[in-house]
Amino acid sequence: MMELMSTSAERFRTLSTRLVMGGAFVGALVVLTLSMVFSWPVGGTANAGANDPAANLAAAFDAPPGSCLTWKPDGSDMRPTGCDQPHLFEVTGDVDISGEHGPNDPSPTADAWRDIAKQKCATGATAYLGGKLDPFGRYSVGALKPSDDQWRSGDRKLRCGLQRQGPTGKILVPTTGSAKGQDQSDVYDVGTCLALADKTYGDPVPCKDAHAFEIVGVVDLGKVHPDGFPSDEQQQAAMLDNCTKQAAEYSSNLNLADKGLSLTWDTRKQESWDAGSRKAVCKVGAPLKDGTGLAPVSGSVKNAGAPAPPPSSVASSTPPSQPGG
Repeated sequence: MMELMSTSAERFRTLSTRLVMGGAFVGALVVLTLSMVFSWPVGGTANAGANDPAANLAAAFDAPPGSCLTWKPDGSDMRPTGCDQPHLFEVTGDVDISGEHGPNDPSPTADAWRDIAKQKCATGATAYLGGKLDPFGRYSVGALKPSDDQWRSGDRKLRCGLQRQGPTGKILVPTTGSAKGQDQSDVYDVGTCLALADKTYGDPVPCKDAHAFEIVGVVDLGKVHPDGFPSDEQQQAAMLDNCTKQAAEYSSNLNLADKGLSLTWDTRKQESWDAGSRKAVCKVGAPLKDGTGLAPVSGSVKNAGAPAPPPSSVASSTPPSQPGG
């Protein structure tokens, strides 16, 4: 099971707060303040079978920088996987805190672990990405910490990494491909729907369910403005032009206003541009009439404007007339 803390998306918008902590405790995933605590067995042998959960989890905990890890939603089955496969965590390094925490020191509290991760992992994660980590981008800094048993056994290593959080900060979203060299823009694939959460948007959900936004396009602002960071006015103009075209293509020219829908989009900040982020999404939602947020929308707008197919011809049930007699 997973126990989750209620939080707002804005609490995760800067590097200083976008930290997820993991550790080995008995049980599955449990969220404590801003810390996620992962469970895995301390034991396991390196030569165990590939399907041995204990061996997989032990290998995940000892994975070198550049390795990618994944696990089931309940926190079980943590294991290394190829970074070209969907994964939840990319290892950027580990740090030894034995100099600050001796063999007889108690394990830090959850809040203290969060501060340790912030101090020890952020710099290494930025260096891992070539010195550029978008503070508003898709990746956040995370850490896997020793369990209480491992701590008592003398383990003082903190495993640092990168992951992608959903907009609410409550879930991790799978990514494909190494974070190295990627555009870090916090964009979702076209066709993704984001849940409605307190009149704003939340985590990805099926489009058949009530949602706040549907992603209908992605614009590469770097191609529109290759010579440098565009002003907000320039970005707005580029997004208006490109999103209008992409929304029309995606929806087969659906009249959004007739459905109570509006087209909107994101833009990029200077800090994001400096980190190499160039992409922004076009999205469709239903603003509340009082302007206080968004209304729920169910169903996709994809091809919703396409003409209805003509009715199929139905053979006449009237029997042919017979020659008179």
